[in-house]
Amino acid sequence: MYPYVLTLVGEGLSDADLDNARDSLRLPAPSVGTTEWLSSGLACDLLFVDLDPQEAERRARACLNGRPIDLAAQPLAGRRKLLLVADMESTIIHNEMLDELAEFVGKRHEVEAITARAMAGALDFAGSVRARVSLLSGLTTEVVTSALERVVINSGARELVATMNSAGAFTALVSGGFGVFAESIQRQLGFHVYRANELQFAEGCLTGDVVEPILGRAAKLEALTEFCHQQGLDAEAVVAVGDGANDLAMLGAAGLGVAYHAKPAVVAAARYSVIHGDLRTLLFFQGYRESEIVG
Repeated sequence: MYPYVLTLVGEGLSDADLDNARDSLRLPAPSVGTTEWLSSGLACDLLFVDLDPQEAERRARACLNGRPIDLAAQPLAGRRKLLLVADMESTIIHNEMLDELAEFVGKRHEVEAITARAMAGALDFAGSVRARVSLLSGLTTEVVTSALERVVINSGARELVATMNSAGAFTALVSGGFGVFAESIQRQLGFHVYRANELQFAEGCLTGDVVEPILGRAAKLEALTEFCHQQGLDAEAVVAVGDGANDLAMLGAAGLGVAYHAKPAVVAAARYSVIHGDLRTLLFFQGYRESEIVG
């Protein structure tokens, strides 16, 4: 009877918030079902019909008066996805690893500035990778590997991957960063596969070059398409998550494409976004209850 679901996720989510959201959906007169808590005080579903999902989101945001609540409206059928494709840096992990490496050569601020412009879409991604890596020439393999000690896993990442793996989904880490880091994150969190760029070494040191071709926006979309083909899935069965402009193509192709704590331009271009919560929000958007979350 209720083909759509509006999911609200936020610390301190209250009955008053849900009442406001429910009232907003009733104008002028669509049918609204009962609410179902996924996690008490944190995440709740609200079923509805006869209203465009994006209009439902617009109305709900307006009535929540700036409350720190993430939300998503989508068809109820097929909301649990069978393929996760995740960006790594500033998504699954807190860090941008080229920024971390740049600190070893006293160029962190310079590299951070290039990173920020690339993630906002103001610079060509492949060109920005080459420019940043060129500043790291001479760093030894040991120093590069030691940067792994700086990695901070983002809140909810372990639960996201473990829960989807447990439910039988295929999980892929697809990064515009580098394999020396992506391989470690894949093993730590249990992703089935990873795709990443590769740094070029000679005589135990970075040459300042990248192994071509560089994995960027188009390659991330190609990876998503390839994984769908391998798993026999349509793109509607995919949840994709990322924070940068180079993630937008794969976010746009996925049934549930989520900009995660992303730059404003990326949030504006993506269909769904998480601004306030952690990566468990992607599980709540798929209808997982707190009792089903593992990891």
